[in-house]
Amino acid sequence: RLHLSSSSATGYKNVCNHGSRFQARRWVDGRQVCCGYFGTAVEAAVAYARAVGEYTPAVAAEPAAVAAEAEVVAEAEVVAEAEGLRLHLSSSSATGYKNVCNHGSRFQARRWVDGRQVCCGYFGTAVEAAVAYARAVGEYQP
Repeated sequence: RLHLSSSSATGYKNVCNHGSRFQARRWVDGRQVCCGYFGTAVEAAVAYARAVGEYTPAVAAEPAAVAAEAEVVAEAEVVAEAEGLRLHLSSSSATGYKNVCNHGSRFQARRWVDGRQVCCGYFGTAVEAAVAYARAVGEYQP
């Protein structure tokens, strides 16, 4: 569960701007502890929710590697949903997402700009790459 705040400039409790990034913080034994720095306020809010124990990944009783992957996927989907992004599914792509392909052990997101393919970056999961592609093309769902 994300903690919304009308008094915070970011819109999330214990998430603040830190230069061009966003910092998630929480209180432990009367002092503030940094949960990390993130590219978006939503990612920082997810990290805060996880730190205070109110974020539950979709998979519970599976081997550690599968559970870790499921947690990353669930987090990316939460971020996409919170930002209002529409992930572009594709039945013809091996990854399941439009303009996301395997690149060694990582996933690459690509988009077309002025008739040329441009790389949006390399990511650990296909879902993370799909979120990056959705951000890059700027398509939001209502």
